[in-house]
Amino acid sequence: MKKILFLTGDFAEDYETMVPFQMLLMVGYEVHAVCPDKKRGDTIKTAIHDFEGDQTYTEKPGHNFALNYSFADVNAADYDGLVIAGGRAPEYLRLNQKVLEITKHFFDTNKPVAAVCHGIQILTAAGVVKGKKLTAYPAVGPEVTQAGGEYQDIPVNAAFVDGNLVTSPAWPGHPAMIQEFLKLMGAVISI
Repeated sequence: MKKILFLTGDFAEDYETMVPFQMLLMVGYEVHAVCPDKKRGDTIKTAIHDFEGDQTYTEKPGHNFALNYSFADVNAADYDGLVIAGGRAPEYLRLNQKVLEITKHFFDTNKPVAAVCHGIQILTAAGVVKGKKLTAYPAVGPEVTQAGGEYQDIPVNAAFVDGNLVTSPAWPGHPAMIQEFLKLMGAVISI
């Protein structure tokens, strides 16, 4: 059974945590949801981001999400893929050196990586986007460019693939992002 490392944290976007985690479990992967400085059984608080006609998204309390693995026990070499949730969590998760080292491992070994929305901030901080084409929440676009990546302005319900990396601007892109991530993982789903 292939194993996925799922990186999230306090005030990650609710859908961007719950939905990919459940989708990946549904297709049969072992998924370890982790957050720095937290262990198996601890919870994170999520936030719901919505678009209600303001100049940016609004933020409301989400759910408590139980982590099923301890961050301290993560060995990146044990995983076949990495998924990074968006929301506000990436702005502080990118300050954790082990998060950056884990992220670099997946690029150094060319393993599949999926990141959504602000999750791309971890990629830019890890220095892995130089020369890559990728998308993100539009407000993160300048960070992509400054880190040497080529920001792709795509519809919010789409995903963009460049090599081992699949990215999407926000949670409406989950179906496209997960579909592309599953292809990178070598999954074959027949209906």
